Amino acid sequence: MNNENSRINDRLPSYTLSDLTRYFLKLGTMGFGGPVALIGYMHRELVEDKKWISEDEYREGLALAQLAPGPLAAQLGIYLGYVHYGIGGATLTGLAFVLPSFVMVVLLGMAYKLYGGLPWMQSVFYGVGSAVIGIITLSCYKLTTKSISKIEPEAIKGKWLLWLFFLAMAIVTAITQREEVWLFILLGFIYMVVKAPLKWLQRRDTSLSVILLAGTGFWQYEPGKLVQLGLFFSEAGAFVFGSGLAIIPFLQAGVVNEMGWLNEQQFLDSVAVAMITPGPVVITVGFIGFLVSGFAGAAVAALGVFLPCFVFTVLPAPYFKKISKNTSIKAFVDGITAAVVGALVGSVFVIATRSIVDTASALIAITTILSMVYIKKLQEPYIILAAAIVGFCIKTLL
Repeated sequence: MNNENSRINDRLPSYTLSDLTRYFLKLGTMGFGGPVALIGYMHRELVEDKKWISEDEYREGLALAQLAPGPLAAQLGIYLGYVHYGIGGATLTGLAFVLPSFVMVVLLGMAYKLYGGLPWMQSVFYGVGSAVIGIITLSCYKLTTKSISKIEPEAIKGKWLLWLFFLAMAIVTAITQREEVWLFILLGFIYMVVKAPLKWLQRRDTSLSVILLAGTGFWQYEPGKLVQLGLFFSEAGAFVFGSGLAIIPFLQAGVVNEMGWLNEQQFLDSVAVAMITPGPVVITVGFIGFLVSGFAGAAVAALGVFLPCFVFTVLPAPYFKKISKNTSIKAFVDGITAAVVGALVGSVFVIATRSIVDTASALIAITTILSMVYIKKLQEPYIILAAAIVGFCIKTLL
């Protein structure tokens, strides 16, 4: 691909498209922890370690990902692929990120149909879920200090309004258990007006007018259900904003209550599958689709969720990049970023209330955090494996 035609900024990339595709294939294969952890991995590895992506590019991608509907981590990955390699980069990084976890949930769906349930998975998830809380808590802390400021009196004083937005969104998300995109936009606009108002806003003779644009069942399928799956999951991908936390209640209401495709236990098992596999949490749609209509159902469900997310990320990307250099737009993005990180912290709290159910699970989470802080070279997959073994032993042997 010709870089002169595909990149959307003036800085020559220090990596090839193959390098980036391999990175996202690895992240999709070994990236545990859900959206908060995944976007933390991208920042640490692509911005801090490899320096392929600049801090501004990452922040712009995070803001755009939160403003557009669809799964947060997948959208950010697609945007980062677009930064230097255009639509081709966005396509390859998106596919590389999603494909490994899609294959895994299809294989688990086959096992689920063969053996009639996943009791062992629940015991594994007991340990994995607790470790995941530790991983995303630490990732959230690092993302907060990087995106807003260090947790020091002078730094907080200088960014007090952003910290106010952060705390407000953390509390709102923890209480409502959902992420309101209109609040992100509102807080971003408030910060822009305070820090770098547009010139036309400063004219006293100009009226304020703002428009916000905002066997195993592998081959078994029913054509009618495939159409229903496509329509339902396309709606989920096009109209649900935020992380996997936001889409789970939508899926539960539709899949269990409205369509009756799965019972409550099957749906909980599908969420467990998503949490113990790497990649985006929303890949649970592949497992659901497989149970409903085999491999064809899994493919249709995954395509339905991820295609709108791809479109809503790629279409505005070049325009978002051009206007993001404006000081007013930068302030707008700073305000949104603070709100986004606050909402992610609130999401961590909600997930923790569901995963930390007793003293043992709390100890697993705390041990995970301490291990990652004091054992610098310890990688997340090893923590997940150890937590799975501990959880299995606690639930089956004690």
